[in-house]
Amino acid sequence: MSFSDSFFARRFNLTPRDLERWLGEALSRGGDFADLYFEYIESTSLSLDESIIKSATQGVTLGVGVRVLSGERTGYAYSGDLTPERILKAARTAACIAAGPASIVRSGLDEGEKLDLYSVPVPAAETSLADRVALILRADEAARSADAKVFQVQASFADNIKHILIASSDGSLVWDRQPMARLNVSVLAKGEDGRVENGYQGGGGRVGLDHFTSQNLPEKFAKEAVRQALVSLEAAEAPAGETTVVLGPGWPGILLHEAVGHGLEADFNRKKVSAFSDRIGQQVASPLCTVVDDGAMASRRGSLNVDDEGTPTRRNVLIENGVLRGYLHDRLSSKLLGSAATGNGRRESYQHIPMPRMTNTYMLAGESDPDEIIKSVPKGIYCATFGGGQVDITSGNFVFSATESYLIENGRLTRPVRGATLIGNGPEALKWVSMVGNDLKLDEGVGICGKEGQSVPVGVGIPTVKIDKMTVGGNA
Repeated sequence: MSFSDSFFARRFNLTPRDLERWLGEALSRGGDFADLYFEYIESTSLSLDESIIKSATQGVTLGVGVRVLSGERTGYAYSGDLTPERILKAARTAACIAAGPASIVRSGLDEGEKLDLYSVPVPAAETSLADRVALILRADEAARSADAKVFQVQASFADNIKHILIASSDGSLVWDRQPMARLNVSVLAKGEDGRVENGYQGGGGRVGLDHFTSQNLPEKFAKEAVRQALVSLEAAEAPAGETTVVLGPGWPGILLHEAVGHGLEADFNRKKVSAFSDRIGQQVASPLCTVVDDGAMASRRGSLNVDDEGTPTRRNVLIENGVLRGYLHDRLSSKLLGSAATGNGRRESYQHIPMPRMTNTYMLAGESDPDEIIKSVPKGIYCATFGGGQVDITSGNFVFSATESYLIENGRLTRPVRGATLIGNGPEALKWVSMVGNDLKLDEGVGICGKEGQSVPVGVGIPTVKIDKMTVGGNA
């Protein structure tokens, strides 16, 4: 498809000559590099409570961000108005902020390479509203009929279709159409003693409506949310102290994302504020651990054909057999650190500057049978899923709350426990990994990552992992 057939050319009559003129203005006061990031998003959000559709919103956001790089200095300006005058003003503003040695805009723009990771003929955003409403009504009915203890159900469905266009002073020109959809179900259940517990399940990705209907996901998500709530009703208080911890496959990979992944983003390492700074080539984890960030996985929530700087995404091995191999880069960090761009320059919207961010981050499968991992633990705790957590990038220290966990006694899962909090240090915890399962699982597609006020969709994953020593905070 030629540029004249692209969304922004058709919708806003943009031409390559316009883009070159604005890039030239952005570098009119000097600088090493400039780019234009155009964005247009159509979004819908539906929510259900008490078996009634309580809210439904639809909207459009659009705008352009203009960036100029001059050494380590960044000039950035944006406009929510795509008239030529406003774009020109944004370019001049960014130029003034980042004024530096003069650079020249390459004459002519060439379409850059990009992948084809989400071929969705009909995105959810282009289906009927009634079909989307039907999904959350199905989830509500399935949850309420699953168990009499369920007394409240909330369900929501959100989708959007995002169009982006990135033009750079190095001559690259890239555009992309990015669908996204997500279904969420949460329930409250009350036990015979009056105690109330909640359960949650959701998922999605860069998929169409058929992803949810063909797999009966409304019913599956609803039943899983109910199961979690019922398990919590039976749970006792978690014991506190140092013990062996086994992480279940899938969503527990959020611990890897937070405790390790953020510390491998290149901006933190360029500033030498990460626990992993200046450690490339060193052993930072057990030899059983290989950690990958891969933005080029088909249909995944964290995947992109190109990142938000126009660089094609790819599979990046960060830790290989316990040895640190590299960091996640955007254009600025790759230039300043003399490394190749990894396709990890991401931003929340046209109003934000791109920075190094994760996409889909996971640990590769090992060779151990998950059942054998459990059998190897005389006493410990098994964490099936997590809620919130936080990490200090500089030290690597983290705190995570497990929302579903069980005691391991004499090599068997026994009683469910609640209130378990994992406390540790990211690099240190990985050194205590003694078994890695052969059951790698990726999350269902619910991840949202925050950094410096920006949120972006991500994916996580992990196989069953045994950590010989970790501190567990609890109430017992």
